Amino acid sequence: MPRGSKAKYSAKQKRMAAHIEEGYEARGAGEEEAERRAWATVNERTGGAGGGARRKSKAKSSRKRASAAGGTARPKRKATRKAAAKSASKSARRKTARKTTGRARKQPVRRSRGR
Repeated sequence: MPRGSKAKYSAKQKRMAAHIEEGYEARGAGEEEAERRAWATVNERTGGAGGGARRKSKAKSSRKRASAAGGTARPKRKATRKAAAKSASKSARRKTARKTTGRARKQPVRRSRGR
């Protein structure tokens, strides 16, 4: 079979390529470039022509990965040293700001035990 033959593609794959090609042409790609991109897209989405044994396993979509992770697209990052230092310096600035305001803090009210 000559190189570039589309004989082994299914009817659905051929229809898919035709629709994708029309979209690329509408966006301004030339006819040959649109056809090349369309077949590359079909190959990527369906695993190419031929039997199922030759096809690569499809990677999970980001939507499926997110649902498997409990609705989170990616795991939360651990705090890095830089982030920890930043938050520590922030609290240190707050403490020094409180000390330098010059305003005396209210003393807590001491209650007697009913004597």
